[in-house]
Amino acid sequence: MATTTTKPAFQSFVPSTESRPEFTVRAILLGAIFGILFGAVTVYVGLRAGLTVAASIPISVLSISILRAFGRASILENNIVQSTGNAGQSIASGVIFTLPALIFLGFDLESSRIFALALFGGWLGVLFMIPLRRQLIVQEHGTLPYPEGTACADVLMAGERGGSFASRVFLGLGLGGIYTLFQNDNLFSLFPSTPNYSFNVGEQHLLKGGAIRADVTPEYLGVGYIIGMRVAAVMLAGGVFSWLVLMPAIYFFGSRLSTPLYPGTTLIRDMSPSDLWITYVRPMGAGAVACSGLITLLRTAPTILAALTEGLKSIGKNKRATDPGAPGSTTKSANLGSSATTASGQPPRTEHDLPWSVVIGGSVLLVVLLWVFLEFKPVPGAQVGAFANLAASLLVVVFGFLFVTVSARIVGIVGSSASPVSGMTIATLMATAAIFLVRGWTAPAFGALAITVGGIVCIAASNAGDTAQDLKTGYLIGATPWKQQLAIMIGVIISVLSIGVTLNAMNKGLESFQRMPRPVALSLSHLPDGVQAQGNFNRDHIVLSHTENQGAPSSTPKPGSPDSSLSGVEKAAKVGLQDSSAEITNARSYILLNAIGSSTLADGKYLYNPATGQIEIQWTQGIGSENAAAPQGRLMATVINGILSRKLPWSLVLLGVALVIMVELLGVRSLTLAVGAYLSIGTTLAIFAGGVMRWLVDRAAEKQYEREAASELEASLALWQSDRDAWLTQHPDFNPTNPAHLEKETGLPARSFCIRDPEVESEISSGSLFASGLIAAGGIVGLVGVGVKLYESATDRTIPRFSDHNLLHHDWVSVLMFALLAWSLYYFARKPLDQPR
Repeated sequence: MATTTTKPAFQSFVPSTESRPEFTVRAILLGAIFGILFGAVTVYVGLRAGLTVAASIPISVLSISILRAFGRASILENNIVQSTGNAGQSIASGVIFTLPALIFLGFDLESSRIFALALFGGWLGVLFMIPLRRQLIVQEHGTLPYPEGTACADVLMAGERGGSFASRVFLGLGLGGIYTLFQNDNLFSLFPSTPNYSFNVGEQHLLKGGAIRADVTPEYLGVGYIIGMRVAAVMLAGGVFSWLVLMPAIYFFGSRLSTPLYPGTTLIRDMSPSDLWITYVRPMGAGAVACSGLITLLRTAPTILAALTEGLKSIGKNKRATDPGAPGSTTKSANLGSSATTASGQPPRTEHDLPWSVVIGGSVLLVVLLWVFLEFKPVPGAQVGAFANLAASLLVVVFGFLFVTVSARIVGIVGSSASPVSGMTIATLMATAAIFLVRGWTAPAFGALAITVGGIVCIAASNAGDTAQDLKTGYLIGATPWKQQLAIMIGVIISVLSIGVTLNAMNKGLESFQRMPRPVALSLSHLPDGVQAQGNFNRDHIVLSHTENQGAPSSTPKPGSPDSSLSGVEKAAKVGLQDSSAEITNARSYILLNAIGSSTLADGKYLYNPATGQIEIQWTQGIGSENAAAPQGRLMATVINGILSRKLPWSLVLLGVALVIMVELLGVRSLTLAVGAYLSIGTTLAIFAGGVMRWLVDRAAEKQYEREAASELEASLALWQSDRDAWLTQHPDFNPTNPAHLEKETGLPARSFCIRDPEVESEISSGSLFASGLIAAGGIVGLVGVGVKLYESATDRTIPRFSDHNLLHHDWVSVLMFALLAWSLYYFARKPLDQPR
């Protein structure tokens, strides 16, 4: 008679029959605070670096320490904290990847609009994930590992046993905060934030037009450490190609031209490196990012389709089951061998999701609210009509459902960091834009509507992936699903409040106004194609930034300072002034013009003076500047413009496409390199420094392990060395070079006989936690600096800074201070964590 083996029952850390404090007021409040902080930090870092990092583990570590200080907290409370707080990071990621495209399309961002769209997307992600939990998290427990969710559960369980990891995060917060306080241009500015060297070597002016600079901020150092050496090096390769190959080549061949070269409005020989980057390299980078995004979509299409098929199957299975949360339910447990019901006949608490009525009713309500919002509060200048708004609302539900299903399954395999959310968003935008194109909806307003659809779907997919990770954590530790789902929805509401404010604060706080080097004469009655008048400028006064001096390495204003974000095309000198900024007090006399796809002006906003009949000032938005490049937003705007308006600087865009094709033919994944080519080299070089620190730490850990393993091997072999000859006679097949043979024949562990591969640090290592603290510190203090600048603009007051007295204001000081910060990262990364008792 054949014997059958029963799969061992899964037992969560907290048994389903045990009740502990979970959905408490202090857990929700602390999670809400973390949601606000990490949502704002993700916006700040993501717009600048083009990358985001997971927040669940840092939040868990901090929660364990903070709640322990107020009395012992249960592991389930800490899980509610991280679920609530992590919503801020996931929502912010979806927002910054898409909604900045509205700025690049010529529309304004409004905090209320960001709040509404982020709320719709965030809640859709949670609601659509609810029916998927039982299949993906429970029934496929051994199939889908959900790496971040499992690692977070390990942290929470270690904390419950007495482990403490928070010291590394607090050290990173403290050192990073103090460093940023003295480094940030808007705060004390004790030393330059961006050491810079512009090339102009020898009589032949070698590499003129190129530059090397580094934004020596703690958040970039931390991001580089977490993503690792390989990814950071590929990003830097893109930056090197743009800043040390393309830009010097453009200057070399174009410096003898006597007229500006489109899309520039000034002579190439008068351009600074920042001018060249903005005018010529950034459109190439946008084309490269768009092409690599499409290639990524094609590459992941089989995975996406497979995940969609499996997800739809799982929903079909769940629909055939009765709602476990309904009275009188008789649902069979799917908990891998655990008891199906409690003594009262009800399913255990670990199987209670929010009911189907919430899923369906909530989804219908969100569609109605979205249609009402689009109909009665459209994007300014983007009225499209009730039918188009209804179509957009339905597209949100269709694409949202499909890609939430895909995202929830894919992150279970590759993790949230590697989830192809951008590819799903591109697919949504292309499909939406194609539908609009067939309908003849090609006006700029429909571009804004397409971004709205893509933005909500991107936010929903991003939040669904992180929600799946959170629910995996909850499943492993024994959380109550419906309480966790409700906590995430609360986290969505709270975090979107800070995300919209932060996005607008960065856009306004990093903006600049520059006098056009050569005013452009035109008539309002005969505006060039692609240029639109948007009414009178609505500010009483503005301050013009001064010009960036070409060439001099020390006198060049720092990118990252308010007057250096960008250039001569963008950053030109004041009229009648030498070295100080000029203030225009009658700004309302100007008319605001918006250029998109014009052959006369580069894309952007301009101030036109009716008295002179000329465009005199360029208004550079903070988002899209060198300090907040927002590459994913530029990618989405490029896709929309390419399909609907087809107004792009195609010569430059196609050069970027050719670059990506070449890189792909070399066998290199192009998306990371394309993002590096689009970003400033100041960003990629600083991130690379963090990657180098990670490589050094891994190398040191490998050598230490080799020494320990060799010592252990010697001691282990000594146990049977005396009887070795007799033992080998009895085991003639024994291979002393095979660790598996050694383990089998000697009873000693195989790890005693082999040297492991180079260690890849986990997310709960000393270095990763310290780096998370650096990222949080750089984001929080950096946002304080943005707030200070906004205060100065609103009150016409200037706060004294060390830079006003040239104290330690030399590039080598910045390099030295950044090296010391990097050394501290290496030092603390090499120290072991406090392990649980």
